[in-house]
Amino acid sequence: MAGDAAKGAKLFSANCAACHIGGGNVVMGMKTLKSAALEKYGMNSLEAITTQVTKGKNAMPAFGTRLKPEQIEDVATYVLEQSAKDWKG
Repeated sequence: MAGDAAKGAKLFSANCAACHIGGGNVVMGMKTLKSAALEKYGMNSLEAITTQVTKGKNAMPAFGTRLKPEQIEDVATYVLEQSAKDWKG
């Protein structure tokens, strides 16, 4: 993991949790941030998540103009860490 998960947790709470609380997805229920879904949709890497957060896709807005690259990497690190723990803890 390259980013800082603790910083990523704060950024996630402020920017992502409205749609992805607890690793879920309120817009597209099957595309969660859980480990199995990340793997199924090819999103289980730091690179894939940072690209999605930066550029957005489908209903997800782009955050590349709102967050710095380091912040996006922190969020991606946090997401991967939480998915490995099934978003428990």
